[in-house]
Amino acid sequence: MASIGEALVRALEDRGVRVVFGIPGVHTIELYRGLARSRIRHITPRHEQGAGFMADGYARVSGREGVAFVITGPGLTNIVTPMAQARADSVPMLVISGVNDRATLGLGLGKLHELPDQQGLADKVAGLSARIESGAALGGALDRAYAGFANGRPGPAHVEIPTDVMGLPCEPVESAGGRIEASAPSPAASDVAGAVELLAGASAPLILAGGGARLAESNLAEIARRLDAPVVLTTNARGLMHRHPLAVPASPSLESVRELNRRADAVLAVGTEIGATDYDMYANGGLPELSNLVRIDICRDQLERHPAAMTLCGRADTVLADLVMTLPDGSGRDGSQRARTARDGALKELGPEMRAQLDILEAIRDAVPKAIIVGDSTQPIYAGNLYYDHDRPGGWFNAATGFGALGYAIPAAIGASLADPEAHVICLAGDGGAQFTLSDMLTAVDEKLPVTFLIWNNRGYREIDQSMRAAGVEVVGCDPTPPEFADIARAFRMPFRRCGMKPEALAELLQNRPLEAGPSMIEIDVPDGTRDRADP
Repeated sequence: MASIGEALVRALEDRGVRVVFGIPGVHTIELYRGLARSRIRHITPRHEQGAGFMADGYARVSGREGVAFVITGPGLTNIVTPMAQARADSVPMLVISGVNDRATLGLGLGKLHELPDQQGLADKVAGLSARIESGAALGGALDRAYAGFANGRPGPAHVEIPTDVMGLPCEPVESAGGRIEASAPSPAASDVAGAVELLAGASAPLILAGGGARLAESNLAEIARRLDAPVVLTTNARGLMHRHPLAVPASPSLESVRELNRRADAVLAVGTEIGATDYDMYANGGLPELSNLVRIDICRDQLERHPAAMTLCGRADTVLADLVMTLPDGSGRDGSQRARTARDGALKELGPEMRAQLDILEAIRDAVPKAIIVGDSTQPIYAGNLYYDHDRPGGWFNAATGFGALGYAIPAAIGASLADPEAHVICLAGDGGAQFTLSDMLTAVDEKLPVTFLIWNNRGYREIDQSMRAAGVEVVGCDPTPPEFADIARAFRMPFRRCGMKPEALAELLQNRPLEAGPSMIEIDVPDGTRDRADP
């Protein structure tokens, strides 16, 4: 009979898991017993935080849960930050951790990696935290986690197994074909009809699209066409409706986009929590009242947090399909002109520095079509979140919204590349944020992944430096010394190039890099007036 650890691996395999991120330790050895004989590929990051961010990037690109194995204590606390990022951005993540022997839990006996209440800690962040104390409990815990991924707002789930339980005998876990049958909520036909009536009767309708609309591009575009309505794309919706005349790939925090909201007499919000990091990033409270708001979201709790005239609880793709079936064609609402005015106004709100950063982003997109761009909290990512039109749905995501964890980009880009090995993945990180997870680049080297690491080197935390100056605060702590990235690349055995801020120079470097060659690094040298740097 298999052990619980072996049964876990088989159960994950049956549920379609093909990649697990983790760093083995003495508290998880029994979880690894069956891994080498499975079809699951184990990826070794250099830190448990990297394991979590890799799982996040993998989930966003693959559309299925990212899975990580971590040890008890520091392994779990190190991955809590990625779990919180996944929770903020509705990313499905399954964290399997060890925990100390059952007889010692909560007693403060000074055991290795001991926490007062590890499950209680995880439960504050995860949508589900379960402890397995027998083989009979394993299947039910996994079923609950997978039901949450399939039928509710996705997020992190946690399962912990005490070290004295991992090796116990366990019958094979039944998996009902490998996946939980989808039973997501769906709105009543009368509610759909009411929403259609409200939207069709508007003279200036508007659509707000969030990350929940990422997999519903065709129906979203069709509804926009029938309503002749501009579509404002939040950060996690970028890449939808690329270059569409009704698309507004600009932050709803910008005044021109807020004016579009003010003039709307009906608003359809699809898969967006209408949260502050998208709609009030300047914290000035200027988000206008949304007239005749119709909200589509899979989470009932989320629908209750922002009042609306009508709510349709369900998956964005299925609810939008229901609307398409009954929404009449409409025209004459001047949607393309309203969208153009908002786009033009948004661009004018960006200063010269941000416009220069936008030029670089567009050069990347045009040099490497359909690339996946994964970003950290760094200046060009901030600029892109304000205004940038990507050419691949789900191909633009970063940690500069929601939870906002630095160090995200490098491991998340690795996870994204593992999810889509044919894609060119561009990781865009600042020199400060890169130092959080720099060592995880070696995972890309180990796996020979086609990731280009772009390091925006402005020699410190320039965004915070500028914010402190604007607030009249003496600048402190914003100038951490960056490493010599050429030496880092050489030590990591990856090709290295350096360029300035000329978009055409960066585009040429990207176009001349064959994907099959594996990872590479390009340093973008941002001038600060203090020194001139030449290529090595």
